[in-house]
Amino acid sequence: MILPMIQSISFPGSAAAATVTPTLSPDKLSDRQLVLRCQEGLRPDRAAFTELLRRYQSYVDKVLYHLAPDWQDRSDLAQEVWIRVYRNVGRLNEPGKFKGWLSRIATNLFYDELRKRKRVRPPLSIDAPHTLEDGEREWEIPADKPGPEEELATGEFYDRLRAAIAQLPEVFRTTIVLREIEGMAYEEIAEITGVSLGTVKSRIARARYRLQTDLQAYWPG
Repeated sequence: MILPMIQSISFPGSAAAATVTPTLSPDKLSDRQLVLRCQEGLRPDRAAFTELLRRYQSYVDKVLYHLAPDWQDRSDLAQEVWIRVYRNVGRLNEPGKFKGWLSRIATNLFYDELRKRKRVRPPLSIDAPHTLEDGEREWEIPADKPGPEEELATGEFYDRLRAAIAQLPEVFRTTIVLREIEGMAYEEIAEITGVSLGTVKSRIARARYRLQTDLQAYWPG
């Protein structure tokens, strides 16, 4: 699995960023404390790293699923994400922002693979939207086990939504999932995708417009 592979890695150590009192068990520590504990030695502390893996393995799996639902090697990508985390956690300057850093690692890995494969088929899937106070549409990941009534009511919409996403150009699909599912800032998306901030905003706006137009029959009112 992931941990045996990680434990066999050799890499240069980093200087300890801070000292964490070793009396508390890892499951009682915050993410920030776990990261600091991982930064104390030449290698990340095994117990602290295992706890980070336990907390966020399903999150990484979900991110990769929504970015590449039809890739058969997502488990390999997830394993590579954690190897990169293990190798680079010592260089994380803001331990309290571990989740965002982890998300960027997963996204960058996906984007690297996407460029290599030059995919034509849609790599993304997002789910039902709702309207925020400012009128923007936000997209949420559904619960793992929706109830029977919810499943019946939304099944048709999800099918239509996925079909609409499949018709979006690849750059629109990728950009909107980075914004709406991963919650990345426009500046982060611009850095990852290698385009200007204006281009990012334009792609997101155009993607939203296309989806809203295609799914107009499902919007209330």
